[in-house]
Amino acid sequence: MLQDGGTMTATATAVDVVKDTTTQGFMKDVIEESKRQPVLVDFWAPWCGPCKQLTPVLEKAVKAAKGKVKLAKMNIDEHPAIPGQMGIQSIPAVIAFSNGQPVDGFMGALPESQVSAFLERITKGAVGAEEKDLLKAADAALAEGNATGAAEMYAQLLAEDSTNAPALAGLARCYVETGALEQAKQTLALIPEAKRNEAAAAAARAALEIAEQAKSIEPLGDLEKKLLADPLDHQARFDLAVALNAKGKREDAVRHLIDIVKRDRKWNDDGARKQLVQFFEAWGATDPATVEGRKRLSSILFS
Repeated sequence: MLQDGGTMTATATAVDVVKDTTTQGFMKDVIEESKRQPVLVDFWAPWCGPCKQLTPVLEKAVKAAKGKVKLAKMNIDEHPAIPGQMGIQSIPAVIAFSNGQPVDGFMGALPESQVSAFLERITKGAVGAEEKDLLKAADAALAEGNATGAAEMYAQLLAEDSTNAPALAGLARCYVETGALEQAKQTLALIPEAKRNEAAAAAARAALEIAEQAKSIEPLGDLEKKLLADPLDHQARFDLAVALNAKGKREDAVRHLIDIVKRDRKWNDDGARKQLVQFFEAWGATDPATVEGRKRLSSILFS
């Protein structure tokens, strides 16, 4: 499902959006250029360790912005006049120019997430907007059952940034939907460790666990017969709920688990409630089955 589409634009614009500037070129590269789009000036020096950490992060973020912001790098050892006039006393220092004027900035080697947030702020949300729109469209396609179409959109996002956690989580869910559970597991493993507890990753992990659980469940018809023979067979009802969820019958799955909670709240170490919570996490907070299920569960637990 992963494709290389989307890398061509970033590569083609890389030379244009990142450049070294000089005292003589500052007016053209920064002041005049900032009248067309914001320009970041990265004041650095070869001996500066934090500069070496920050510059690649800056370049990556600026290239990903596809022309909505540019980066001009200035070596303060070779060109001390401009940083001297601006009162730059420590590096790395990044100053954002817009309409010919300095408008914002920061000092020190910030992590990628904070650099991205800085770019969003100085571009008034223009940076990252396309990515958010594409991610939203992919999520919508997946929710509508179009796993193939969603996977193609997630792949576009991953072609730009292979560590995009929401896109990796979405792609993993596409694999779950199509029954490719091993690929889903491998995709989830690619999510950076620091982002593995974010909502999208947690939801994908829950969906995978539920799908693996459903593989060992008896056929739906057999479970229905068991329940008809003994309505108090909580295990059969529990398994039926898991099987129904695997068939996309979420409301029916909720109904059976709620029934267990009503009859015996402590059954199987609160197993029915825990399964409901995992369903809700996998489905997402705004899914109608989640919203209604939470209401019904709360009415029982707090009555």
